[in-house]
Amino acid sequence: MKFFIDTADIAEIKEAHALGILDGVTTNPSLIKKSGRPFKEVAKEICDLVDGPVSLEVTDIDCEGMLKEAAELAQYGDNVVIKLPLIPEGLKACKRLTEQGVKTNVTLCFSPVQALLAAKAGASYISPFVGRLDDIGQNGMEIIPQIRQIYDNYGFETEVLVASIRNPIHVLDAALAGADVSTIPFSVFKQLVHHPLTDKGLAQFLKDWKEVKA
Repeated sequence: MKFFIDTADIAEIKEAHALGILDGVTTNPSLIKKSGRPFKEVAKEICDLVDGPVSLEVTDIDCEGMLKEAAELAQYGDNVVIKLPLIPEGLKACKRLTEQGVKTNVTLCFSPVQALLAAKAGASYISPFVGRLDDIGQNGMEIIPQIRQIYDNYGFETEVLVASIRNPIHVLDAALAGADVSTIPFSVFKQLVHHPLTDKGLAQFLKDWKEVKA
């Protein structure tokens, strides 16, 4: 499973990249707003920093407007993926961009049937938001194996990109369900690598080594 980081914070991207396990980046207008910097400046810097896919989101809700924005976003780097909302106009734009050879990430997916529509429109990635489903009392992770099965049934090449991840268990469940990608907040990235028994074991090894050397 590939690991993307869900952020627009350059420092977080650099730190995650240094771990040697970062495959890409996803952003959205809210994340870039948090950076306090101009959108174009941040987007270009991220594209230059990361070798893998960088999802940049359109803000128009009309197909023609989305296509116009996509043409501008694509100029920021060869690794740009156009992020589109899962609405009728977004599906239209997805189909048009796919025909042009532009990679797309259809976002704000909350059901397997929506994911099926995105795949039929040619989406490169589908982004089901598991955490937001949890927030309204549903089990968000339940839709991931369902989407995986639908895609496998019909040979769709759309990659399942699990989004709105809130904790390491989401990452584990996504991997067990056969998701292609998890896009992970930096706070969860840090949690993945740490375990209290690892820390305890390392502390004991270091203590014993000092005694051996003495």
